[in-house]
Amino acid sequence: MLDSLRKMQAAAGANAANPLGFFPEFSRGLTAEPLWMVPVASFLVFIGLQWWAFWYPGAEPGGGGYIAQRIFSARDEKQGLLSVLWFNIAHYAIRPWPWIVTGLAVVVLYPGLQHPEAGYMMVLNSHLPHQYRGIAIAGFLAAFMFTIATQLNWGASYLVSDFYRRFVHQSASEGHYVLVSRLCTVLLVIVSAWVSVQLGSIASGWQVVLQIGSGTGAVYILRWYWWRINAWSEISAMACSLLITVILNRWQPFTGNSSLVFAKGSLVTTIVTTIVWLTVTLLTKPEPDQVLVRFYRHVRPDVRGWKRIAAQASDIVGHRDLGSNLGAWALGCTMVYMCLFGTGKILLHQPAMGILLLVGSAICAVLLYRGVVQNFKVESQQAGSGVPNWIEASPAAK
Repeated sequence: MLDSLRKMQAAAGANAANPLGFFPEFSRGLTAEPLWMVPVASFLVFIGLQWWAFWYPGAEPGGGGYIAQRIFSARDEKQGLLSVLWFNIAHYAIRPWPWIVTGLAVVVLYPGLQHPEAGYMMVLNSHLPHQYRGIAIAGFLAAFMFTIATQLNWGASYLVSDFYRRFVHQSASEGHYVLVSRLCTVLLVIVSAWVSVQLGSIASGWQVVLQIGSGTGAVYILRWYWWRINAWSEISAMACSLLITVILNRWQPFTGNSSLVFAKGSLVTTIVTTIVWLTVTLLTKPEPDQVLVRFYRHVRPDVRGWKRIAAQASDIVGHRDLGSNLGAWALGCTMVYMCLFGTGKILLHQPAMGILLLVGSAICAVLLYRGVVQNFKVESQQAGSGVPNWIEASPAAK
């Protein structure tokens, strides 16, 4: 496969980039569109913007429902954190490689596909043994069904519990809220079916999901570090990003290939959404002091962004752990990336570099684990008790 890719690159001429390269060719500019190459603008959006500005299920900046479920199912806070670290290694460093290798095989086996998304199923149909095809199809159907069920139930709970019950009708019976949730589920089915008809491909669907979440990620990160974030901050961010996405997809003001249009649209959505939610935050009232004090006592965020609230909880030792948290974040990112590329180097017949990267990833993991264990020992001593109260410290408690 590697030999075939090299031959295809040579035959494509000077306009072809290395299909195995991680970095785009920066010398070609932000809008370059050579064969097999992600434009520089898209690369910068994915690496410099997506990790903090985009929200999408399973990768919520600052934590969310998926992450909370994993943490709450663990024995204690330390085990919960370690489970999330393992998830990130398994999800981002190990699981992508069967997809990547299959994608490279598609380039060699079926060059010039008009609909590249079909390549995965073509490989499955032509090269997977007969006895495993049924298992693969059953897996696809199961993944589809549990994803649909999760999103419908989750969406209905958001609409009813977090919006309707809180802001529209606060004193109705439980039966009333159950009925409204069923109606919301039907509404979500109709809307999602209409949206799916409008999408031209799976890739465009993911781009829409990412663009709808553009600009909302900063809210979910800053809620841990700034006491002024309130419910309207999140609501305005979600509403604004959805509106901008609909407008951009309806009138399509940007030109270029799909990757470049996505990069431009995401950048615009992030900028506008950030301006809107910051403005709404400053113009609306903060959460009640008793709610914020309770949140501060449970979470113990860095005191520098919570000075007003910390003054009302003077019995709590103020934490100044932003620097150590950033160091742990850097170690975690380095660990995952080294594991990702180390695994890839071994698979692509570069064992020496692969082993070196995996060793570096293991070193980062050890340093990170030691820091996590030490941090929990210090917090336990400061609290005067080994009993964790972290379950009550979820974002929902705010």
